[in-house]
Amino acid sequence: MTLLDTPRDAGHSDDPTRARRRRVPVWLAVVAASLPMFMATLDNLVMTTALPVVRVDLDASVGQLAWFLNAYTLTFATFMLPAATWGDRLGRRRMMMAGIGVFTLASIAAALSTSAEALIAFRAVQGLGAAAIMPLSLSLLAAAVPPAKRAAAIGIWGGVSGLGVALGPVVGGAVVEGVSWQAIFWLNVPVAVVALPLLLWAVPESRGAWARLDPVGTLLLGGAVLAGIWGIVHGNDDGWSSPGVVLPLVAAVLLLPAYVGWARRRLDAVLPLRLFSSRGFSVANVIGLTFTVGMFGTVFLLSQYLQVVQGYSPLEAGLRTLPWTAAPMVVAPIAGLLVGRVGLRGLLLTGLVLQTGSLVWFAWLTETGAAYSLFVPALAMAGIGMGLTFAPSATAVLEGLPESDFATASSANSTVREFGVALGVALLTAVFLGNGGEISPTGYDGAIGPALLTGAGACAIAVVAALFAPGRVRRG
Repeated sequence: MTLLDTPRDAGHSDDPTRARRRRVPVWLAVVAASLPMFMATLDNLVMTTALPVVRVDLDASVGQLAWFLNAYTLTFATFMLPAATWGDRLGRRRMMMAGIGVFTLASIAAALSTSAEALIAFRAVQGLGAAAIMPLSLSLLAAAVPPAKRAAAIGIWGGVSGLGVALGPVVGGAVVEGVSWQAIFWLNVPVAVVALPLLLWAVPESRGAWARLDPVGTLLLGGAVLAGIWGIVHGNDDGWSSPGVVLPLVAAVLLLPAYVGWARRRLDAVLPLRLFSSRGFSVANVIGLTFTVGMFGTVFLLSQYLQVVQGYSPLEAGLRTLPWTAAPMVVAPIAGLLVGRVGLRGLLLTGLVLQTGSLVWFAWLTETGAAYSLFVPALAMAGIGMGLTFAPSATAVLEGLPESDFATASSANSTVREFGVALGVALLTAVFLGNGGEISPTGYDGAIGPALLTGAGACAIAVVAALFAPGRVRRG
């Protein structure tokens, strides 16, 4: 047996001296792991408010506008699990730094794009880089801090993740109105210049157990994710009965059990089935899927409602959603501190009940044509609920698992949530259109309410799942 065949513990550091790990403050490790993740999550939605400007500048079609967003989401969701496998083999920090490099170079290329086709291609490469950033940032952080401080650190990480989602439309609108759409991508360059040396200094290298690669499993599972998201994002535009939608969705449904059959015979599957024996991991993924379906589908529709019905500009609409979308930045770290005292189940139940109630409230407010001021309490309620969900669910994903499984578990959860975002936007939009909705000042009447109640139903499923969440967090 060679050194490369010897299993490594995820906490093993490749630094010349392990003393440096003890000297680096926990807060610095949190910043180092969270900054690149913030950059990746920001770019998930940053183009939403820039699309009208980009369409004119690049003479893009409506279908190409959708692909400016979908190209990023597809590669992001599809390659997170393979990135985790390579991170376990080559070093998680090394893999994450490579992801930052790819992401930054693709951002520069996107900013220099002179055609819609080029921008779509470089957005896809951006998603490839982000796939090596998002999940590995959580596994590196979890391995870098003491178990007693892990829940609080993950709480801050969850808040930064929520802030990236929140500020995407706002930053996009502000940059486009104040500078140009290209500046959206140039912003990533100084962030990367700071993030790379900080990550190298403040976060020690870690690895998982050395295992054989699983190319067949990667193709089966990655193909299921790719085909599923492809079908979902095309459903409303191409028609849910069109071959270009039905065939990918059928392929996704068939590939998932095929992967399960394959993974049952392998100890080194790209997503080991043994992870699902952890109650925290299983519950967190059910919650991750259902609550993102409800909440992010609602974010999409409500931001359009504020612009089309209430007459706000993209930037003004983004700012008016901040009581909701920015609240997790404050609440999630507090929730992380409370996990040890209150337990996972109590926080998850409280957060998800608040979110479910807020979506029912939104449905009533939109259907009655309420003024924006009446939305503020419901927006705050939704934001507090999200903050109480982010940190405990991220902690639950890792609960009861060895550190060698952190990267794979985090990648699986991130993939599930990306799938939930795509499904939520498509599902709620389909309900909206099915009830006669259209993009006009009067086209939301009688249509947005049923769509938002559908989102509330998805969050209600997450409430039921939270009943089975672990109570207390083990300290290691």
